[in-house]
Amino acid sequence: MNGGAPTGRAATREARTGRAPTGPWDVWSDCTPDCATHGLPKAPLTHTARRGAAFAHAVRRALTDGGRMADPVRLTAHARALIAALGIRREGAADGFTVPAGGPGTLIVVNHISWLDIPALLAVEPVTLLAKREVGGWPVVGGLARRAGTYFIDRSDPRRLPDTVGELTGLLASGRSVAVFPQATTWCTADQGSFRRATFQAALDAGAPVRPVTIDYTQGGRPGTVAAFCGEDTFVASLRRVLAARALAVRVTAHPALTGEGRDRRELAALAERAVLGGRRPSGLPEVPAPRPAPEPAAHQHV
Repeated sequence: MNGGAPTGRAATREARTGRAPTGPWDVWSDCTPDCATHGLPKAPLTHTARRGAAFAHAVRRALTDGGRMADPVRLTAHARALIAALGIRREGAADGFTVPAGGPGTLIVVNHISWLDIPALLAVEPVTLLAKREVGGWPVVGGLARRAGTYFIDRSDPRRLPDTVGELTGLLASGRSVAVFPQATTWCTADQGSFRRATFQAALDAGAPVRPVTIDYTQGGRPGTVAAFCGEDTFVASLRRVLAARALAVRVTAHPALTGEGRDRRELAALAERAVLGGRRPSGLPEVPAPRPAPEPAAHQHV
């Protein structure tokens, strides 16, 4: 491993972001705050102010709930209220995407674009979230995530990885469904990045199904990047863009469930990545067999 100055793409990323890699576990995205742009003229200031007031009210109600916020029904209601307060229209999955109860929970693997991904997911189904420790310190979102029962992990020490996989295995084996962001960082669109494989080992060890889910954002019915939260962006700057965005919608698309039968974590991660990122085959990976059909989940509120 080269221990000197960064070269190639690493040097370009450092020049663009002002950040140097912290080690082999640092996850890079080529996206920066400049990627987040309005696809339509901004909403009038009066609309932005009303949305801001409604969002602040929804946040206060959620935080006031304290530990009760983790109740599945209340959690979904708060998530929907937050999305609605921002003037965002919800599209796509509406009835949940976990495999019916009676066995292990479902590992839900999702692409990562924005802090909005969290309430967008919870608005569909109140699953347990697995997030990096830093999310717990984010303004507003951190407090909401903690009260929602999010399971935080420390990515700074690679020696913790086996323990994290073991703990995730235990959660799934106990029947709890867990949503993870295998890209480990955000991208401005839903067709970029690649999946890390560690969490897929937990699904294999627990005998848990994997549900690929795609989140994407549109403005006026066309793909847009205004919701992206990338690079050195700040929550305040991102929130201002979202509040001023016209005709913003979030779509949550649940793909057929995958099983680990006859597959290792490499193949399972490749199949999930291909489904989530829009049919793109991950670079450097061989073609793998198409996933076997899986029954569509029944509508329920099981976590």
